[in-house]
Amino acid sequence: MVRVAVLTSGGDAPGMNAAIRAVVRSGVVHGLQMFGVRRGYTGLIAGEFIHLGPREVGGIIHQGGTMLETSRCQDFKSEAGQLAAIRQLHDHDIANLVVIGGNGSQAGSEALSRRGIRVIGIASTIDNDLYGTDVSIGTSTALDTALDAIDRLRVTAAAHERAFLVELMGRHCGYLAASAALAGGAEAVIIPEVETDPEDLARQLSVSRERGKKHAIVVVAEGAKHDADALVRYFDKHSARLGVQLRMTRLGHVQRGGAPGAFDRALASRMGAAAIDLIGHGAHDCLVGISRGSIVHTPLREIAGRSRPLEPGLLELARVLAT
Repeated sequence: MVRVAVLTSGGDAPGMNAAIRAVVRSGVVHGLQMFGVRRGYTGLIAGEFIHLGPREVGGIIHQGGTMLETSRCQDFKSEAGQLAAIRQLHDHDIANLVVIGGNGSQAGSEALSRRGIRVIGIASTIDNDLYGTDVSIGTSTALDTALDAIDRLRVTAAAHERAFLVELMGRHCGYLAASAALAGGAEAVIIPEVETDPEDLARQLSVSRERGKKHAIVVVAEGAKHDADALVRYFDKHSARLGVQLRMTRLGHVQRGGAPGAFDRALASRMGAAAIDLIGHGAHDCLVGISRGSIVHTPLREIAGRSRPLEPGLLELARVLAT
């Protein structure tokens, strides 16, 4: 029987377990012998393979995180680390590897493919910055989590006539922040792709107050030049510029946790099954994503080193509707 292994790498994302489940169960239906690799590329280097069948992945579709655990493996970036991983794959007679993860994880996939390993990637990152897909596994649930927090903070902001800075994840991509600002009706949003001067923010909030708003929500992406900490420091020195008290809330890893929503469960299931279909057709060295509602695959060599750009209209719409 052809042996296929699946691993999760990098930051965890709601829906990873649903993807593992789909990969394993679809693989078994296709007559493949399925294995999981614990702890991502770290476990791959160490040879931490476990056999997976339909029952081993039962009852996980609704769970956040990843049953296989994950890691950010610095050793895998080296030639020695990659060669060690390849030796483990050969020693365990693994013919194909499925990697569920984001930019860094798929860079690792591409590195293995260049060394002759048959790899299929599955797009999974809450940042939604992965090229080759309209949306990644985990993004929808992370956005819902952020929106719930914004809705709750607005209640307190209104009660105390305050401005709240809400810092969201996203590294160097402003998708989560811009989308949450749009859906949450935020008065302002600050993202890495567009540099915003603190004085510009002060003017936006001043205009908001002139329209009768006595409180404000400002969504800030963690990778912005003027992140939440920088803005708090600035306005501590220039408190009169805002005219309201300023508080900061950093959601941090809260955005990664929790049960995946319906969209992420369905998306992960579709992508996981598609990965096995590609293996069945002899395809490899590509990333499974979604485009305009259809599952697609893109060569890994076109993914490496690229990031999905933020749709300009998303930020402009958020600004227009905040007026």
